[in-house]
Amino acid sequence: MTSTFRPTSVIQAAALGLLMSLATSSCGFHRKPYENPITKDTQQPDKILYDRAIKDIEHSRFEVARLTLNTLINTYDSSEYLAKAKLAIADSWYRQGGPEGMAQSEAEYKDFILFYPTMEEAAESQSKICQIHVNQMEKADRDSNNALRAEQECRQLLVQFPNSKFARDAEQRLREIQEVLAESEMVAGDFYHHKGAFSAAANRLTGLVGQYPLYSKAAEALWMEGDSYGRMGPRFRQKAGDAYTKIVRDYPLSQYAEASKKKLQEMELPVPDADPAAVARMKYEAANHVEPSRLHKATSLIRRGPEVSAAAKSGTPTMDNPKREIPENIPKPADTAGGFSGDVTVAPVNGSSALDTQPDARPGAPPTAPPNAPVDPKANNKKK
Repeated sequence: MTSTFRPTSVIQAAALGLLMSLATSSCGFHRKPYENPITKDTQQPDKILYDRAIKDIEHSRFEVARLTLNTLINTYDSSEYLAKAKLAIADSWYRQGGPEGMAQSEAEYKDFILFYPTMEEAAESQSKICQIHVNQMEKADRDSNNALRAEQECRQLLVQFPNSKFARDAEQRLREIQEVLAESEMVAGDFYHHKGAFSAAANRLTGLVGQYPLYSKAAEALWMEGDSYGRMGPRFRQKAGDAYTKIVRDYPLSQYAEASKKKLQEMELPVPDADPAAVARMKYEAANHVEPSRLHKATSLIRRGPEVSAAAKSGTPTMDNPKREIPENIPKPADTAGGFSGDVTVAPVNGSSALDTQPDARPGAPPTAPPNAPVDPKANNKKK
């Protein structure tokens, strides 16, 4: 039996060998790396865990999602999804809501900012912390603790992330928060004024306008402040005049401007010109004011949150903490009376002092013998 030569089979075998050698060489020496190792359709385990957790969060399975995310964090400590997993844990608490959820989400957001302060999501986390306390704010005549916390957190966003896309919204939220805090002080000042405690009223109202000049009722607060100082006697005439002067200069379009001018003329004090910047600001506020609907006003009694529709829409909110001033009718102690004034400095001691030359330099202490003095034997006999 003779074999026949089949050139086609030889060519196929050679081509197959060449392809196998090229595949082997390319896999062993010329492997092309992934441009993006984790893509949308990848089957890498950390990406699978992250996607599964996000789906659980979207379906309100928060406990399951947090278990999955913690597994990702503890197992794949070098994953590029590590930061997103930490943020997703905070978001799961935020979506869960309730007192426990809000407290836990705030702690998780703060941890995220601490570990990843340069990421864009850090500013978003601080914005959500601010919103947590904004949502918990109560009306102005009630506890203002959450309003103070919200003010602090919104300030932190503007200080730490001034160029983020969340800064503008945080600035407006801060104006609204300070509107509520100013209204709280206004309620107290108005109560003292009607009660006849003019010193307490003037003190509250002075601090109010100084701390929150963008307050929608700042002119009314100044008017009550001037009236309070006027009722405290001629000694406070200048203080009353200062309050009326601020109304004319800084709130020239308010309903108290003309009455303040008459008060200054009666007191024979100079009447200032209106500040052009204040005029422009008040015109802008009047043009952009949105009056609440009737339904909104009717349901104000059953709503927990404060009314912020009158808050300013422009102007820089106050970034300093409030300061409590001493009432004007209380004598202020002199700065140098019975106290030390000057700078305290620390410097090395040069030379010898009494402590070096006299071992016992205390006042009234009995003199001691030098270290090398001879011992008197009679002294020992006397002791015996």
